[in-house]
This record gives sequence, C-alpha cells and structure tokens, in this order.
Amino acid sequence: MEAKWLEDFLSVAETRSFSRSAEIRHVTQSAFSRRVRALESWLGAELIDRSTYPTRLTPAGELFRTEAADMLKRIQDSRALVRGERASSTNTVQFAVPHTLALTFFPRWLTDVVREFGPIVTRLVAANVHDAVVDLVEGHSDLLLCYHHAHHPVELDPERYPMLELGAEAMLPYSAAGRGGAPRFRLPGTRDAPVPYLAYAPGAFLGRMVEAVLQAAPEHCWLDRRYQTDMAEALKVMTMEGHGVAWLPDSAVVRELRDRQLVPAVKPSAAARWRGEMAIRLYRDAQHTRPVVAALWEFLAAQARTHD
Repeated sequence: MEAKWLEDFLSVAETRSFSRSAEIRHVTQSAFSRRVRALESWLGAELIDRSTYPTRLTPAGELFRTEAADMLKRIQDSRALVRGERASSTNTVQFAVPHTLALTFFPRWLTDVVREFGPIVTRLVAANVHDAVVDLVEGHSDLLLCYHHAHHPVELDPERYPMLELGAEAMLPYSAAGRGGAPRFRLPGTRDAPVPYLAYAPGAFLGRMVEAVLQAAPEHCWLDRRYQTDMAEALKVMTMEGHGVAWLPDSAVVRELRDRQLVPAVKPSAAARWRGEMAIRLYRDAQHTRPVVAALWEFLAAQARTHD
C-alpha cells in the first residue's frame, strides 16, 4: 500500500469526480483510476460506487474515509519526525522546488538573495511539481518555488497562499552541435525523416508545456519519440550525446550554449514559433509563517515592488 493511494482516495471522496481529482493530483485519469483500484484491491473492498454520477463512496468507502485520513496523518507525522523537521532550527527556511528549478534557477537566485538579505540557513526538497505543492500545503516546507503557466496553473487559494513572481523562463528545442556548429537535428522534420525526439514523461509539467507549444505551432512537427524521463537534466545529457532533440529551459543550458555543446534545433528566424514561456513563482502559506520566513518574504516582496 502506498501513501499516494490514500491521497488519491481522499481526493475523489472530496471532489466526487475522477477527472477533477486526476487534474488536481497532476496525473492522467487512467493512472489515477488504476491507483484507486490498487487501493481497493489491497483492502479487498470496493470504495467507490461507479454506477452513479456524480461519483459517490460505497458504505465501505464511507467507513474507510476517516481511517484513511488518520493513516495518512500518521504517515506524514512519522516522516516529519524522521526528517527532523519538528526539531529543526527556527532559523532554517525550507523550500519545496521542482527538480529543474532546484538545479538551475534556485542556486543563482539564492546567491542574489543572500547578497542583499544576509546569510540564511536553507533546506531544499526537490520533487516533481505535484509533490512540491503538497509539501507546502501539508506544512512540511515554508516556501514553494515553481513554474506557472496560465494553461497549467498551480491551483492554490491566493488568500491563504500569497505569491510573488520572481521572473520568467523560456523553453526551446535543442540539439547537439554538428559540423560547423549547425544542429545535428532540426525541426520540423518530414514524414519520411522525422526528428528523433527526447520527451518528458506523461504528466510532467514541462511535458505539458511542450505539448502546448506543438499544438500552437504554425506547422506540423514530425517527431520520432526515442526516450522519455521526468527530468530536464536527464534530457539535456541525452541531447548532448546526440540522441535527438529536446525542449529545455533556458536556465538549464547556459553553459552548454556558451561552450557550443548545444544549439537551437530551429533557425533563428523561426525560434519564436517553437518557444514556450513560463513564469517563475514563489508561494508561502500565510497561516504558517515563522519570523525568519516572514522577514525573508517581506524582503522579497519589497524587491518585487521595486522592480515593478
């Protein structure tokens, strides 16, 4: 039994909708349904009455709902205890950050913050977007740093979770450099010669951004999917090795572009057609703010007002 099965069940018990809960949990509806079925199989009882709409719980589901909430809380409390979060220094600021931003944007951003704000003790939890959001909502992290796009927003109550916009990030398709610095592969490819494509795994936030770019492109892109993973850094390495084309955030390829290891897989004049843009946002929980977090937030908010 996995904790995420309990989270899935409690979500559908709340929303009464598999599709809505799958969206909130940042997974496909089919994957969400499989996980609920796995929990039912583990328990040996049906929890969801699928013969009605809206979805409702069976008597066994109603009975298990309270138990599931209690089990999940005990799991979370145990994790917090083992991590030492309860005994952590009151001066430590914990960030929940998706993997890509944790490796690219966060280190440089923190350098600038420390230069102006002063030294701070930080702890970083790197996760996928969904788990990073959950880490903030469940009170395990003080601040959430993540991407945002209007078509794929992070759905947090703005009254409880105020937000600061820290900057923007663009994505472009990149290829390993070939002879003379030209890309080994170039979009859009053809039906007879599709471009080897290195993709994000289904459900990954950056993967949804790439799909949005492809849907909005003025011409069809012929791609031959060769590899997929959740992590941009893994795609970057595969791209540098010449396995194909991948969409990568600007902050992830600064050094590789400078060293001519990677080049855009499109002509400069066509780059805007294949470009995706996202905001970089910082969130906090207004109900759970320690003095060091409040001071840091006020400093960052003042910086944001100055830049505006």
